[in-house]
Amino acid sequence: MDVDENSAGVRFPPPLVYGGTLIVGLAMGRFFGHPGLWISHYFERSIGMMLAVAGIGIMLTAANMFRAAGTEVKPWKASSLLVTDRVYRWTRNPMYLGMTLIYAGVALWFDSLVALLLLPPLVYFIQQEVILREERYLEARFGQAYRDYKAGVRRWF
Repeated sequence: MDVDENSAGVRFPPPLVYGGTLIVGLAMGRFFGHPGLWISHYFERSIGMMLAVAGIGIMLTAANMFRAAGTEVKPWKASSLLVTDRVYRWTRNPMYLGMTLIYAGVALWFDSLVALLLLPPLVYFIQQEVILREERYLEARFGQAYRDYKAGVRRWF
């Protein structure tokens, strides 16, 4: 992966971190005898499906907005434009929110307590190692326009 000097400096693809953590969580669940959740499988699968579908919709909408605006989706590449409309009006990080919802949905679908327990540390890691880097970069790159946007829109939701 080639990291642009004029970028947030993210050194790994966040979707791989989410996917890798999910795989590890599901595998550890099997290793520990599949400790599941204490709710019905029908409820888990229903909620899991809704979360995953919502996450996919949010993430694809956000990524397509970047592409349509002509700016880079990859956080290790330079951004040429600040995108602040549609889903970006209610969260500054719809792609990470989408990945988080997908992760939670899949973990629920597979009744994986271990995978769900790994989600909070994963989100903390993404916030510290990706989102905060991106915020510093965007503030340096877009100045007052980004500070105004940041003051009016929440980080997650």
